[in-house]
Amino acid sequence: MRGRDQDRVKTLLKIGASLSSESNIDLLLEMILLSAKQLTDADGGTLYLVTEGGDLNYEMLHTSSLGFAMGGSTGAPIQFPPVSLAKNTELVSVRCALEQRSINISDVYTNQEFDFGGSSKFDSSTGYCTRSMLCVPLVNHLSETVGVIQLINSVDTQTGAVGDFSAESQQLAESLASQAAIALSNRQLINQLAELFEALIGMINTAIDEKSPYTGGHCNRVPDLALMLAEAVDKTSHGPLSEFSMSEEDRYELRIASLLHDCGKVTTPVHVVDKGTKLETIFDRIALIDTRFEVLRRDREIAFLKGELSEADHQAANQQIDEARDFLRHCNVGGERMRDEDIARVKAIAAWKLTDPNGHPQRFLSDDEVENLTIVAGTLTFAERQIINNHIVSTIKMLEALPWPKHLRRVPEFAGGHHERMDGKGYPKGLTRDEMSLQARIMGIADIFEALTAADRPYKAAKPLSEALKIMGFFKLEHHIDPDLFDVFIREKVYLDYAQRYLAPDQIDTIDESKIPGFASAL
Repeated sequence: MRGRDQDRVKTLLKIGASLSSESNIDLLLEMILLSAKQLTDADGGTLYLVTEGGDLNYEMLHTSSLGFAMGGSTGAPIQFPPVSLAKNTELVSVRCALEQRSINISDVYTNQEFDFGGSSKFDSSTGYCTRSMLCVPLVNHLSETVGVIQLINSVDTQTGAVGDFSAESQQLAESLASQAAIALSNRQLINQLAELFEALIGMINTAIDEKSPYTGGHCNRVPDLALMLAEAVDKTSHGPLSEFSMSEEDRYELRIASLLHDCGKVTTPVHVVDKGTKLETIFDRIALIDTRFEVLRRDREIAFLKGELSEADHQAANQQIDEARDFLRHCNVGGERMRDEDIARVKAIAAWKLTDPNGHPQRFLSDDEVENLTIVAGTLTFAERQIINNHIVSTIKMLEALPWPKHLRRVPEFAGGHHERMDGKGYPKGLTRDEMSLQARIMGIADIFEALTAADRPYKAAKPLSEALKIMGFFKLEHHIDPDLFDVFIREKVYLDYAQRYLAPDQIDTIDESKIPGFASAL
């Protein structure tokens, strides 16, 4: 074998290794075309891919002598329309694809088999002179044509003269095309599987959204906030987090974990997730209590008409009923903190007597109604909170059961740690700060801040930015969230970037960062 041919074979081997390791489709396509040109000493070339619709689509064009490059990673879009495989069988590239054979032409202007009108127009408009052409199909392991490499003008490296593509050049191009087809098919399959995987994640979040519109937005906002904070940490050049850095794979892993952090909510009963008032189950049971008040009013009216109740006592009883009804309606809404005296009043009303249809006296409120109406904060009972909290256990079980690839192996840990605390008082595992990854701690901050500022929760109003940051500051002081991450969150104004993207204008009030509890503005 001559020295030149030996060098080209070595180059082919190196190119094959590079093709199998390239993960970016655009770069892979560019590498295929440029490698084919290098191996065959071609001046110009075009790479086509076969579309699902049965067309040849221009993916990359490159002509060295003209300094001409389009597609691939060049950023220059290709304006030529796709070529139909069904309607353009007179074109050499189409015939190459359909017949899965290489076509080597010495002179396109003397060839009578194919239509070279396109080459002629190109030559006329650019002053170029197309002469020799080599078309090689890209056929994958399933014997499917996935593309075509079209090479133009084989140039003698010593003299610069344009000649024919030799049999050796054709063989090298065919070897490259075989490797390229497999590499391209593998990369396309990997990308399709990744798209399928993300679509399945989207389906899970859609199921949660359909189940409860109050949490669907949360599943979509937390990933954005988590990545915003992670990027801010990645850019930090001083302080305790300055060593943290992320690769593209790290970003993808965090994004997937963020998207799945609440997947366990598919197991949470709707009546708990959507519990907008204290008495709500399938419906708001305050309506039943309203009916009982009307029964009391009726009984008092009957007693008055029978002369068993004076007019003054009748009016006082009606006023008492109205006030008690309004009070219980207010209690049913829930809030930040229920007063002890209000809890006592609910229990006193519960002891009122009401006659049932059989004439038997019964308590005005059941024990379950009292338990719900005396919920100190929010709208959930202790048992219901346990059900809600169990979603993270379900999330961890679901994620740990999946056969994660190496680059996603930390997804269960990232997603499963967003309810842990730095002091070990969180759940479900009671992990401390040192036992958690930085990404899991990022998830914790993103989850809390989104919940504080969310406007789609049935049990609370969205908090303004200043109040949310004040609460977050106290969480830092109470060792609930990571202190260093919180300082980056404030210092790099991640909170403001998120607010401008997701919060209503009236939530974005003036922020004095010096007054945020626990915030260390300078390191």
